[in-house]
Amino acid sequence: MIPEAREVRLSRKDHNVLEARCRSPVTLQRDLKRARIVLLAADGRSTRSIAKEVGIQPRIVSLWRHRYANHGLEGLQDKPRLGKQPIYTKATDKRILKLLDKPPPQGFARWTGPLLAGALGDVDVQYVWRFLRSHKIDLAARKSKSWCESNDPNFTAKAADVVGLYVAPPAKAIVLCVDEKPSIQALERAQGYLKLPNGRVLTGQSHDYKRHGTTTLFAALEVATGKIIAAHSKRRRRVEFLDFMNSVTAAFPDRKLHVILDNLNTHKKNEHWLKAHPNVQFHFTPTSASWLNQVEVWFSILQGQSLSGASFTSLKQLQEHIDAYVNAYNDKAEPFVWTKKKVRQRRFQGRRITQL
Repeated sequence: MIPEAREVRLSRKDHNVLEARCRSPVTLQRDLKRARIVLLAADGRSTRSIAKEVGIQPRIVSLWRHRYANHGLEGLQDKPRLGKQPIYTKATDKRILKLLDKPPPQGFARWTGPLLAGALGDVDVQYVWRFLRSHKIDLAARKSKSWCESNDPNFTAKAADVVGLYVAPPAKAIVLCVDEKPSIQALERAQGYLKLPNGRVLTGQSHDYKRHGTTTLFAALEVATGKIIAAHSKRRRRVEFLDFMNSVTAAFPDRKLHVILDNLNTHKKNEHWLKAHPNVQFHFTPTSASWLNQVEVWFSILQGQSLSGASFTSLKQLQEHIDAYVNAYNDKAEPFVWTKKKVRQRRFQGRRITQL
């Protein structure tokens, strides 16, 4: 049923505004129709005739006649709508973060979207994924990072000592970073290119392998040149470490040596050897901070460029392979540029995900 038509009276100002809306090429269609309704109503046209001319239902015409009659031009605007209340709120987000800070269900190594949704019980898995993406939280195992927090009470002094040797080495002295890479396996794997049934060709290695023993690689990196001194050993005891240090000192006769080491037991309590080699001084990285030792960077390069994906039919072949890489590396060796002059000891307390 159509409500009784309301008489519409236009002021000159409103008439000009509505006429301008009708002429403007950027007026929205809904606003254009409402302006025409009011203008036609002001001319005394009936609701049904206006509806026929504008091409809408009579009840719509009656609605906008009444809205203008009661509220003027403001009545032709859409009323604000409350909209649908969100299902999930900030409280839901806090529940997800709190759950991430807890261990995953028994038997699982890490949280996944479905596991989180299942533990929450009343949150859809798609919302869980959206929330994780919006906060840049990646649950993938390949994206996870490890961290190490040093509890060394002398962290600052030890770190300053090591970094000082990098950025301002003593005059006429040699700074060396020494460590060992233990138990490098000589694994024999089938390798090459494999053509798949769909025509795609991949390079890789077989999952099956044979073991041919292990070697421990001792390495000393000369900070000033980036060159490497390396030696192989079956074990990594104190006696093997000191034998390697003897070969290092022989490579730099009559030179003052500053040797950076981590806190492995075999590196410490060697006062008798140091007494016999007064030109050598040991500098130890803080506890759980062996990453300050530059030779660890080189070990990573060795693994990526020489060892990963390689196959060896004997322990001797592995050792010769490493020696060949060391020689090739030394031909083009460059020192690492150490840029971080300040190393601070920062606690993880207060940095958990629920406290961010």
